[in-house]
Order: sequence, then C-alpha cells, then structure tokens
Amino acid sequence: MSETMPLEYWQGVEQFNAGQFYACHDTLEALWIEATEPEKTFYQGILQIAVALYHMGNRNWRGAAILLGEGSNRLRRYPSVYGGIDVDELLSQSAILLKAIQAIAVNPNNNDNLDENIALPIPKIILNYD
Repeated sequence: MSETMPLEYWQGVEQFNAGQFYACHDTLEALWIEATEPEKTFYQGILQIAVALYHMGNRNWRGAAILLGEGSNRLRRYPSVYGGIDVDELLSQSAILLKAIQAIAVNPNNNDNLDENIALPIPKIILNYD
C-alpha cells in the first residue's frame, strides 16, 4: 500500500459514509482507472459496494446483491486494516446487508408491498490506522 492514500480516496470514503454512493463511485473510478495493484483492486472493491448501495436505493435488488458480492470478494484479498480503513468491518457489514437483500430478492413479487421505510443495514467505512 502507498504510504499515503490520495486525497480523492478520502473524498470517496466521505462520500460513501454520507450516502452519496454514485458520487463515491465516480471519485473512486477515476482513481481505479489510473491505479496499479494492489490499490487498483482495493478501489474497485469499495466502488462496487458503493454501486450496490446505489442500486439498493433504486430497489434493484439483483444488481445490489451481485455488486455487494463482487466488491466483497475483491476486498477479502486485503488485510484486516488497509488504506486506513477497517476492511473486516466493511466486509462484515456488507455480508449482513447482502443477507437482507437476498431475503427480499427471494420473493420479487413482494417488492411492490415492501415498506418504503424498511431499515436495511447500510454499511459505513470505519477508519483505522493500525
């Protein structure tokens, strides 16, 4: 990992935690395009989780589930703490959300009756500099 993550990375983390998932995707995608490994896959994992959360907001349960899984699979390659964030915690929160989304997606005919105020557990990126 680079000694210092670029400012755009931290901007993406802030956007993620503020629920600005599309903006987070755009910010991290710009970094991802130019990055080399190991940061390239790391950025991609976070941005895929952000896009999953964007899809979830649009009730695209299938897209959300797919991207949560893909993003999580990419992040599993990294140590517990990487890039100043708690990767294990993000993975744990994402797994809980994925289970909830899969439960919703099992019966897509029920989506019309799904409570608009349903409280799904939205992941947050926890900073950790250990």
